[in-house]
Amino acid sequence: MRYNTRANNELRTISIEPEIQPQAYSSLLIKAGNTHVICAVSLEEKVPPFLDGSGKGWITAEYSILPGATSSRYRREIGKQSGRSMEIQRLIGRSLRMMVDLRVLDGYTLRVDCDVLNADGGTRTAAITGAALAVRNAISRMAAEGKIEDVPQILELAAISVGVVDGEVVLDLDYVEDSRAESDGNFVMMADRWIEVQATAEGAPITDQQLEQMQDFARKGIQQLFRLWHTAP
Repeated sequence: MRYNTRANNELRTISIEPEIQPQAYSSLLIKAGNTHVICAVSLEEKVPPFLDGSGKGWITAEYSILPGATSSRYRREIGKQSGRSMEIQRLIGRSLRMMVDLRVLDGYTLRVDCDVLNADGGTRTAAITGAALAVRNAISRMAAEGKIEDVPQILELAAISVGVVDGEVVLDLDYVEDSRAESDGNFVMMADRWIEVQATAEGAPITDQQLEQMQDFARKGIQQLFRLWHTAP
């Protein structure tokens, strides 16, 4: 049993609050324990220059942590983003583009802003899970408004963190666990296939057995997150 009384393979409580920003094309607030992230989609009637004439649309993301999200004020990234933020938003964008055939979005860009309101570990994975649901809702709205012909096939996408703490593999780390983890990993899955697997040893190397268990925990945790696709508005 972990310090927070969760079993090693147990997720934090997850909830979705829709339309958190009514003026966005699509938005929601995802809460994973005390990690809270707003995911808001803007619809742009253009594509990046490298896609002109390609017959494809685009999905991209931006990520930021708001100043009051951490125990000491998180400095705003004005003018230049940190390497961490750039890495995370590229991960989010790469993941989201796997959800749907970009040809159905021809001429449009979906830009997803992921803003962390409160950070308690797992902000990037919560952002991916929430952003995927927000994109799904945005595409459904595009079809309802006649911007695209029909709602296309949209594959379920979610992400979760898994790490090793005190020699044991644990799912969905909060900040206390993440700050003392011997290793940490982020897993992104679409349907039954992996989109991205990141695992880093920070205090001790990862054994084959631990890596196998990390993947098993991640798969089971993400399968639980996929339920949001059928229950979240």
